[in-house]
Amino acid sequence: MLKKILLILILITPPAVYADSLHHSWDLLLKALVKVQDNGGISSVDYQGFNTRRAELQSYLEQLAAVSPDTFDTWSTQTRLAFLINAYNAWTIELILRHYPVDSIKDIGSWFQSPWEIRFIPLLGKQRTLDEIEHQLIRSDIFREPRIHFAVNCASIGCPALLNEAYSGEKLGQQLHGVTIRFLADHQRNYLRNRQLYLSKIFRWYKEDFERGWQGYESLQQFLDDHLPQAGFNIKALRQWQNSGRKIRYSDYDWALNDISSSGKNAR
Repeated sequence: MLKKILLILILITPPAVYADSLHHSWDLLLKALVKVQDNGGISSVDYQGFNTRRAELQSYLEQLAAVSPDTFDTWSTQTRLAFLINAYNAWTIELILRHYPVDSIKDIGSWFQSPWEIRFIPLLGKQRTLDEIEHQLIRSDIFREPRIHFAVNCASIGCPALLNEAYSGEKLGQQLHGVTIRFLADHQRNYLRNRQLYLSKIFRWYKEDFERGWQGYESLQQFLDDHLPQAGFNIKALRQWQNSGRKIRYSDYDWALNDISSSGKNAR
């Protein structure tokens, strides 16, 4: 009877509303267990708290796994992308919990298989890896959205902050803009010094994604010219960098676990 009621509710509920409502329990977990600092520029995760509430996380993961490809295809582009980002982040936390305590996500896996290549995620009709969700689905030509690199979280201090709320199709654009600006504004990873711009290695690893025509941007330089001022970079210093050849160097990437229990040890 309960299954029939749920099916009826799904059929009469607008697709986007139904899709976003899937993430309600995930939203509550994030609000309770992710601590945001520096105006949202960095965050730490209470993995011990997630362990305590593991049943809630696993129930959410089961809800994601129950979404069929046909249902997924009826959703808007923004709703599908929000779903995939949430799935990636939630399954990353589940991966950490399966091996917790660990000092780094890179400690998981083996010489022959990175943590991102472990096939353990039932999603959209297949058993998938984190790599497949990110590189085949999230980064696909369907979306062409470079700001996803500030939303997907690799459970490391060097990553952009894990947002302490679920992504939703309804406000995805606003959320992605916010995490982008807050990440760029973290001047431990992105900063100007002596007319030299230092950026997170994310911009080196995924440079091509910022040059695929999103919002008319054909180069990383165009993206930076528009977004660095919004992130509080000094305009005069930016012009000096632009006039001196726009050279970019990349800051160190910290793979230590973004664990709230070790925030003192890993403080920057």
